[in-house]
Amino acid sequence: MSDTAHPLLPAATPLLRSGPDAIQVGGVDSTDGLLVTPAGGGVAALLRGLDGRRPQRAVLVDAAGAGLDPSAVAVVLDGLRAAGLLVDVDAADLLAADAGPAATARTAAELPAALSSSAADGSSWQGRRRSVVVIEGATRVGTPLAAVLAASGVGRVSVRDPGRTTAGDAVVGGLTAADEGRPRSLAAADAIRRASPLTDLRPPPDGARADLVVLARAWAASDPLIAGIHRAGVPHLVATVRGETGTVGPLVVPGVTSCLRCADLHRRDADPRWPALAAQLTAADSPSSGATVTCLLTAVTAAVQVLAYLDGTAAPATVDATVELRPPDLAPRLRRWPAHPACDCGAVSAGGRSASPAGPSLGPETATSGRVHPRQGTMGD
Repeated sequence: MSDTAHPLLPAATPLLRSGPDAIQVGGVDSTDGLLVTPAGGGVAALLRGLDGRRPQRAVLVDAAGAGLDPSAVAVVLDGLRAAGLLVDVDAADLLAADAGPAATARTAAELPAALSSSAADGSSWQGRRRSVVVIEGATRVGTPLAAVLAASGVGRVSVRDPGRTTAGDAVVGGLTAADEGRPRSLAAADAIRRASPLTDLRPPPDGARADLVVLARAWAASDPLIAGIHRAGVPHLVATVRGETGTVGPLVVPGVTSCLRCADLHRRDADPRWPALAAQLTAADSPSSGATVTCLLTAVTAAVQVLAYLDGTAAPATVDATVELRPPDLAPRLRRWPAHPACDCGAVSAGGRSASPAGPSLGPETATSGRVHPRQGTMGD
């Protein structure tokens, strides 16, 4: 534990009386708990006051002032850490809470989840705050996704869309009916502000690139824009609804994983007409589609993939694959797109999977984990 670590007991952690002189901390669901004895009202107040704003040395000084034994309190804090109930934050992690009570409460809820899956130094949360994500398309998936990422701590989230809002663009957490006629990019910025007032909404500065670009238009995989993004080496992810099916992925790390052209080549192998069909699909904007629940589930699924990539602590399921959410059950189905030997993206030579003679798996599969994160430089199951 460093001197800069500030102990935080999430506000939702139960503190339950267990007999006349004991407190059960957590342990009422799938997580371990800790039984603290003896524990009077002073101990309960001290635990509930662990909001991450004081270093541990200050907590112990305050405990002594309240008549508690500082060494005994230190033992309790170590026990809570060992049980995974207490997280240590850096004071800078709480800066986003300065926008008011709502932001304070949201930060308190987001921090434990981010830090519990973080590296020991809390780098996942800090990395989110430094990250830049660009959403291409203020759609019924793209705008809610941008708002979720901002609320989850991503420091800069920019939405690019040259169009104007139509009535069909409105969705919970995204553009509203009152935005009709406004530029979509400005309406999307307002949606992000509602979720996270201090998020930087500016696009990356000249000469800089985003950490990740999310392609939220229906057929972005065949869009000419992709070639430039791939040449620039910018990681990118598809997140969209096509017809009534939500599609997330593939997540492309140029030169490391299979790319969107790999997927197109597999489609061409399965149907020689595909290139001509794809050109027609990208010739004009697709009308808004998908039920509200499909759009929002697609946005949340994409957010999980984005955060897994940015945090570097989990293997995104959409590497070399897409997750499809099909009505009526919307259960996630994995569709694999291995590197295609005819593609010049470099994924095959870099160690990515080569295509099998049968091409990609076109049937539903159960999503699996266990891949090494692409930012760590290796691939494979």
